[in-house]
Amino acid sequence: MANRTDNASKQWASLPDYIIGITKEIWEDKGIATLNQYYAQDIPMRFPSGLMVGNQSVIAGTLATLAEFPDRQLFGEDVIWSGNESDGFLSSHRLMTTGTHSGHGYFGKATGKKYWARAIADCAVKDNVIFDEWLIRDTALIVKQLGMKPKRFARDLIAREGGAEHCVKPFTPEQDIDGGYHGRGNDNPWGALLASILQRIMRKDVAVIQAEYDRACEIEHPAGACGRSWSTAEAFWMGLRSSFPSAVFAIDHQIGREDPLQPPRAAIRWSLQGKHDGFGMFGKPTGKDVYIMGFTHAEFGPYGLKREFTLFDEVSVWKQLYLQTG
Repeated sequence: MANRTDNASKQWASLPDYIIGITKEIWEDKGIATLNQYYAQDIPMRFPSGLMVGNQSVIAGTLATLAEFPDRQLFGEDVIWSGNESDGFLSSHRLMTTGTHSGHGYFGKATGKKYWARAIADCAVKDNVIFDEWLIRDTALIVKQLGMKPKRFARDLIAREGGAEHCVKPFTPEQDIDGGYHGRGNDNPWGALLASILQRIMRKDVAVIQAEYDRACEIEHPAGACGRSWSTAEAFWMGLRSSFPSAVFAIDHQIGREDPLQPPRAAIRWSLQGKHDGFGMFGKPTGKDVYIMGFTHAEFGPYGLKREFTLFDEVSVWKQLYLQTG
């Protein structure tokens, strides 16, 4: 990452240094205008809540978020990456965000309440420019901390955005456009192991959790759900899969890494697409179509998978269901 940025003679020591550095520069140092250089002019940015195209849309969205949470901070936890200078990089950046809901915006009228929530962003980077991105934040956890319920928030959001015909539609593959990144990650064995675990879970082979997870594992899931040991992981994954038992699961991107001073890690971007045709975490089956974009990060130890971080946006799932059921 030795190339110079357009807006400064700054040099970055590594891809993680670049990702963590520009995140702070944009959000905490309020360097919103630097997005003109750090983000490609026609970048597609995929959120579960919808597709955003172009760095000017990214700038507008960043400004709106900072107006709603002016003291927002982002603490980088890890950058799990693949790629090289000539072909470009893919950074899977896990971070914790905090802030105070001081302004009106996406989350409604200002509540004055504080929040914390995790986010994960997959960014494709070349020549110090991000040109393709996938991003999930734990919207359900933010909603809960602001005094609302994710299911009700999704319904109210449709109304605030002008109703079913006019509201922002959650992201689905049919909306997607080609941003230029066509990589699939790397062939590191730790990424392959995490992919295999997730694939077995989605084949309803839940016994893989006790076979491959450390009994003392730490688990962090959407809506701030966290816990320890096998039962926590089993309850989440069974609740998700039982809601969409016939949906198609896919590994969309896979990275494994071994770096100094860190445990072996893996980052998977995955998707689940199909019918809401089972009882589970989304209640009575509706038979409606749902697309879920998800991320899973994992750290491994001598007794198996030691820490698991999984994110998807529950609010966007509820929004998809409401848009089809009324």
